[in-house]
Amino acid sequence: MGRGRAKAKQTKVARELKYSTRNTDFDALQRELSGKPDDAHDEDQHDDYDDGYDDYRR
Repeated sequence: MGRGRAKAKQTKVARELKYSTRNTDFDALQRELSGKPDDAHDEDQHDDYDDGYDDYRR
């Protein structure tokens, strides 16, 4: 019961995603795919609370 309405909404959303035109930032996509770090996000910042064991914790 009620599955028809949920399925119809999912179908509507899927069609919107498939057929809608979105503005794509191809420069950002190229930067992401090339693996070059973004200037705004500097990963080499020093963290005073980092003890160096984060890779070993679960």
